[in-house]
Formats: sequence, structure tokens, C-alpha cells
Amino acid sequence: MNPYLPILVLGGLAAAFAVFSVITATMVGPRRFNRSKLQAYECGIEPLVGTAAGRQRSGDRSVTGVRFPIKYYVTAMLFILFDIEIVFLYPWAVAFDSLGLFALVEMLLFVLTVFVAYVYVWRRGGLSWD
Repeated sequence: MNPYLPILVLGGLAAAFAVFSVITATMVGPRRFNRSKLQAYECGIEPLVGTAAGRQRSGDRSVTGVRFPIKYYVTAMLFILFDIEIVFLYPWAVAFDSLGLFALVEMLLFVLTVFVAYVYVWRRGGLSWD
């Protein structure tokens, strides 16, 4: 028996479940369309209406004159930053028994570094939504 056969079977079952769920949702689900549901939504920013909304002529090229909030992007980048840093804790936790005191000290230094970065972002106002 091939050792990868259970993984392939599980992948096939997952794909079949996904296809079944999508087909069932389209057949059974409600079909109430309105203008706001069909409108594009991206990153919490309202889409611009019109073809040249917010554009000004500057010489031979057009320049966008619309400012949009970057709070969403800052929050997303901070989440990714801290999420990736915390992912490093999982392998350490799995192998904690066999690593010894050196790994404990190294992980404490790592957590301290993450905490210092968190306090820095907090003090600079990166976590406040207003």
C-alpha cells in the first residue's frame, strides 16, 4: 500500500466536500440581489464612483487627488508581523523537552523582543483605530 494514499484520499474528500458545499449553496440559498451586494468592496474603502473621480490634470499626466485611510493596511501589516513572530513559538513548544536550558533562554529573549516591539507599536498609536 502506498504511504501517500491516505493523504490523497483525504485531499479528494476535502475537494468533494468543497464542490458539494458550493453547488448546494447555489441551489438552496436565497437569491436576493441588490445594488449594494453587487458593488465591489475592497479593504474597507468605498469604491470611487465615476470615471475620473478624484483626478486632476497636472501637465500631461493625470494625478490622483483622493486620499484614503491607511489604518486598515497598518493593522493588517501589524497582524502579519506579530503572527509570523508567534509562529516561531510552535516548533519550540513541540521540542521543548529535548532542547534544554539554552533554548529556554533564547525563547525568553525572543518573547522579550516581541514584547518590546508590541509596546513600541502601542505607544506610537498603531493599535488605536481612531
